[in-house]
Amino acid sequence: MCYTSGTTGNPKGVLYSHRALVLHCYAQCMADAFGLSERDVVLSVVPMFHANAWGLPFSATMVGASQVFPGVQPTPADIAGLIESERVTVTAGVPTVLLGILQEMEKRKYDLSSLRAVPCGGSAVPESLIAAYDALGVNVIQAWGMTETAPLATVSRPRSSMDGWTDAERRRVRARQGPPIAGVDIRVVDDAGQPVPWGGNSVGELEVRGPWIASSYYQDERSADAFHDGWFRTGDVVNVDADGFMQITDRAKDVIKSGGEWISSVELENAIMGHPDVLEAAVVGLPHERWQERPLACVVARPGREVTKAVVIAHLEPLVAKWWLPADVVFVEALPKTSVGKIAKRELREQFKDHCWPDT
Repeated sequence: MCYTSGTTGNPKGVLYSHRALVLHCYAQCMADAFGLSERDVVLSVVPMFHANAWGLPFSATMVGASQVFPGVQPTPADIAGLIESERVTVTAGVPTVLLGILQEMEKRKYDLSSLRAVPCGGSAVPESLIAAYDALGVNVIQAWGMTETAPLATVSRPRSSMDGWTDAERRRVRARQGPPIAGVDIRVVDDAGQPVPWGGNSVGELEVRGPWIASSYYQDERSADAFHDGWFRTGDVVNVDADGFMQITDRAKDVIKSGGEWISSVELENAIMGHPDVLEAAVVGLPHERWQERPLACVVARPGREVTKAVVIAHLEPLVAKWWLPADVVFVEALPKTSVGKIAKRELREQFKDHCWPDT
């Protein structure tokens, strides 16, 4: 049993069967997933309590791959050093881990050439982060899953039909969460619970089902709301394009409703993090007297760089609709994170609940 990280509510216990985890291993080792083999050296960065380290220790054991464990609370320097010294071929982590390694690379040029794949998930992977690793010759693969999905459910690998596309075009696809792996079904439903068509324009809540998807929470009354007719309601708001590539636009509880219209905090965050002087960003919706809610951008500048509200807004203006622009920007030394490295937006909302909006 593993517990959810509780980013939007109290943690919930998820029970796994032996059969579910074995099937998950087979799927994870497929070529269009992580393609693990006996030749790999796998470094599991995420803790075992976080969905069994994404199942990597089980899958690596199944195929006979070598395994490297970084110990308790490894630093980015620890991880980069192990990749270099142990010639790690596959590692995985949340975006904050990869950002930390990039910072370390600015201090010392670690040899990361052994890496063939770096699955990344836990939160949306900005296109700018993928591009930064491309420049190092490292292939970051966006994947999506949850504790309830054991956790791997989708993997974003461009299809062969996209081979003729430019690197930028392929990167835009890689920045989506990808299609479901074999064994997992996904669908998008509207507020009435009815499936909506794929194609990129229809947005709704993601539901998933499959042989390693949980069917209930452990002794938790919230099971009835989350599980129905073999489907699990994820709470993620998504669209799916014509190629079957899913993109998460937000968590249902993080979507910002301003003046009756929806604003995606994820898209705003990724756009802000595209600025070269920004290290991290989180956007939360806070109550607003006139507009019901407005987005507040919480920004961490890169060490030694200076960023202002005007700079952030100017960077966003050509990228998003005018009414999406944050009503204010605050600068913090660090963003609060959960035990597995996800940004704790509940803490940000609590921290800034009395924030005074500037006059507009």
